[in-house]
Amino acid sequence: MEQPRPDLPHDWADGHVDRWRDHWIGIDFDDEVEAITVRLDRIRRHLKRTTRRAVEGAGLQIHEYETLHHLMIRDTPGRATPSALAADLGVSAAGTTGRLDALERAGWVRRAPSADDRRRVDVEVTDTGLAVWKRAMALRGRAEGELFAALTARDRTCLAALLKQLTLRIEGTG
Repeated sequence: MEQPRPDLPHDWADGHVDRWRDHWIGIDFDDEVEAITVRLDRIRRHLKRTTRRAVEGAGLQIHEYETLHHLMIRDTPGRATPSALAADLGVSAAGTTGRLDALERAGWVRRAPSADDRRRVDVEVTDTGLAVWKRAMALRGRAEGELFAALTARDRTCLAALLKQLTLRIEGTG
């Protein structure tokens, strides 16, 4: 792997580490780990803000987007039971019902009898719902592309591999 670029100016994380280094006397403090942690948090917050702006630009509220997004990224894209969607979202059944009611009124989803069991109901995205979700995804993708344009293709590949190592550790498989 290439060495860090010495030509990069100091960022907020560098200042944070410099300020706090001496406060950790007697406590294990690793400058690099602290800088990585702080930078990851700043990137996460930036992505959250740009996602919110993209969603609003598409005419959605964040909870509407999240519900449509979880409906679209399933193994059965655009179709789920309300209980499966609630589990994916980490929202109560009542909370999911409220979300689905609002999305149905907007014309973005519909409830239909399950193809497998007519006593059950499935939620399906409508063409209008699909279009608004795609619009939000395009705006979100543009914002993400602008951020990651700061990296070369090789750097993005390296970063993706490094982050995967961390997520595998979290998932207990690495």
